[in-house]
Amino acid sequence: MWIERSDGWHRVRDGGSPDVAALPQDARATWVVTDDLDGLVAVTHALATDAHTVLLLDRHVLHAGPSDRPHARLDRGAGGQVVLTAPTLAFVPRTGDVQTGWVTCVLCPGLVVMTEQGDAGVLAAVAARLEDDVPDPDQGAYAVAAAMLLVLVQTAGYVELEIGDAVSRIERTVFSPRASGEVLGDVYDLKREIAEARRAVGPVGALLPELDDAWAEHARRSPAWLRRVQTAVDRIDRHLDGHDGLLGDMVAVHLAQVSVRQNEDMRKISAWAAMIAVPTLVAGVYGMNFRHMPELSWTIGYPLALATMAVTSLLLWRAFRRSGWL
Repeated sequence: MWIERSDGWHRVRDGGSPDVAALPQDARATWVVTDDLDGLVAVTHALATDAHTVLLLDRHVLHAGPSDRPHARLDRGAGGQVVLTAPTLAFVPRTGDVQTGWVTCVLCPGLVVMTEQGDAGVLAAVAARLEDDVPDPDQGAYAVAAAMLLVLVQTAGYVELEIGDAVSRIERTVFSPRASGEVLGDVYDLKREIAEARRAVGPVGALLPELDDAWAEHARRSPAWLRRVQTAVDRIDRHLDGHDGLLGDMVAVHLAQVSVRQNEDMRKISAWAAMIAVPTLVAGVYGMNFRHMPELSWTIGYPLALATMAVTSLLLWRAFRRSGWL
């Protein structure tokens, strides 16, 4: 648990159930991080000073979807309360997988309660930011929620950069002379991860206008940090869309390269088949053994037939080499 005093944010305790009576009298705002959604509900019931926040959270949990993968959702109360569930992103460099999680935040004047599931580490980064005395983007409990959204989008931006690097590596593989059919599997795997990332980033952008309205009620204006979040979400989505389009172009180019290589192979096969067909034709004619075939009685008939086969094959070979078929 963290509290805000006049000199900034301080960690005051870890573990156990927070108690309102145990909070310092000079605390301006309180931030509590719980291990799971059940803990978030319990802490909110214990610390929230008004029934509206509790009712808002209960309604949010009821309609947010299953606890292992809740939907992105924002609920607002009349007194400035906000309950927000937002997806998070993490990238696994070893496997190239995009992993999604979620953060749920209960925000009311003087109190913010959060829980995170997944490997993005958003709340740990928020705690480090507050303890390092980085300038707060807002005031009080709203500063924690603002920092959470900024870090969440920043983490998604790192994932987008990792995806961009993976796209570049696949691009080099696709256009290498040794590109194989397995590269298509890598392309489709990465396209699937991009789709996963866009499914996480997209709902955040959809919630921001309503979150802007909620902040406008609190601050009487749209904060600059929220506009930065909106800009960053739009940029990440555009870049992910560009990566996805580039991968689609790679598939088309790779299939075109495969088709060209197959055409070249077919031309070589056809050229060799033609060179083999001429000697076969000559041998077939003289293998019919008709009685009236004057060449059979010639002394030079056999060498002449072999020479004809060799010369004809050599002429065909030169013709195919000049035309680029061999």
